[in-house]
Amino acid sequence: MQLTLSIGQKWRQFFYILLPILITQLALSAMTFFDTNMSGHFSPADLAGVAIGVSLWIPVQTGLNGILMAITPIVSQLVGAQHKDKVSYYVIQALWLSLVLSILVLIAGIFLINPILNSMKLEPRVHNVAFYYLFSMAFGIIPLFAYTVLRSFMDALGQTRFTMMITLISLPINILLNYLLIYGNWGFPRLGGVGSGAATATTYWIIMLIAGITAHRGKKFAEYRIFSKIYGIAASAWKELIHIGVPIGFAIFFETAIFSAVTLLMSSYNTVTIAAHQAAMNFASTLYMLPLSICMALTILVGYETGAKRSRDAKTYSVMGIGSAVGLSLITAIGLLIWGEQVARLYSNDPQVIQLTQHFLIYAIFFQISDAIATPTQGALRGYKDVNPAFLLTFLSYWVIGLPVGYVLARWTSWGPYGYWIGLITGLAVGAILFLWRLMLVQRHFTVKKQHTEAV
Repeated sequence: MQLTLSIGQKWRQFFYILLPILITQLALSAMTFFDTNMSGHFSPADLAGVAIGVSLWIPVQTGLNGILMAITPIVSQLVGAQHKDKVSYYVIQALWLSLVLSILVLIAGIFLINPILNSMKLEPRVHNVAFYYLFSMAFGIIPLFAYTVLRSFMDALGQTRFTMMITLISLPINILLNYLLIYGNWGFPRLGGVGSGAATATTYWIIMLIAGITAHRGKKFAEYRIFSKIYGIAASAWKELIHIGVPIGFAIFFETAIFSAVTLLMSSYNTVTIAAHQAAMNFASTLYMLPLSICMALTILVGYETGAKRSRDAKTYSVMGIGSAVGLSLITAIGLLIWGEQVARLYSNDPQVIQLTQHFLIYAIFFQISDAIATPTQGALRGYKDVNPAFLLTFLSYWVIGLPVGYVLARWTSWGPYGYWIGLITGLAVGAILFLWRLMLVQRHFTVKKQHTEAV
């Protein structure tokens, strides 16, 4: 990254950082897309089972990944402040933290997965697919969390093209493994939806190894000497990582868990409804990669400018990012209105699933517009290291307002399963307003602080 003096230079740097992140996120999302899509073509029961498994796993994955993403604003601010010698120390500490979190998740899974699935009273086939999908995914937890740290380190330096290439390499591998393990081609076992979990876990090991070699030997990262010294666990570094990361993790967890909670609540409906809901939610999650990528780019750029004490530049990047996300959301909304049926057919050949998926996609249009405001705004706040209020606002918007509204509409009105989606729309809209309000307060604080410093 470098100092930018004009709006044109800022746009160039913004897209230089953003586009590789977007491609990376789309590729990572495509793994879940192909898991869902290819399982759906195996059978509706496998699609529903994978849907339940993904709904239980994604909040845990994204929440804990959020904790590890604390390394991004830490490294970006260290680089902006010209303290590059401290980078490797923090990266190693984050890797230790990722290992401990992985072990805790594995232990928790041993005791919790079966009781949770048993409480849902699923059809036997759906239950078995969900259980063994999660069992297979467990083998990929350690490499996934380690990769999150290595990726966040590389992205924080503005070298987002490297993580893009790593992910693009891994995507065809994941698709190939799905092809072999879901359908039993080329002599491999025919595992159905369970095979998609095994394929994804194997892919996580591959991307971790590639990322580790790149961070160690890549020319762009050699000066940081990440693995030149393996530091022991340091309480002070963990305290900073947790102080920044836990609020980020909770905010992401509350946001992703609300969608998973809706899917789990909808397990009381029939298999066709669950499958259609998951198909629409999966595609909406793919579209969510647009604002999420902008969010991650803003964390890097705002963090860099804040570390260099350039509050006006940080504010300019925030406006650019949020404006871009809103514009893109309007374009994708029009696309869904025109090609909703074609999107639904990507996930299933069952006429009932296709029809219901189309209906759910209409609701997805509305909450993705709110996402376009809320998500990039959170990225800017993370760049300022302002993370504690964000997770409280997320909890209020999604769990205090969004989920109760959806539950009431689904249970006691004629909206049925669509009521949950209306609740999601309500929560996301409230969150967008609150996050924007918080960002304006933070920017005003940094401007006043800078003016006071200059006056002194």
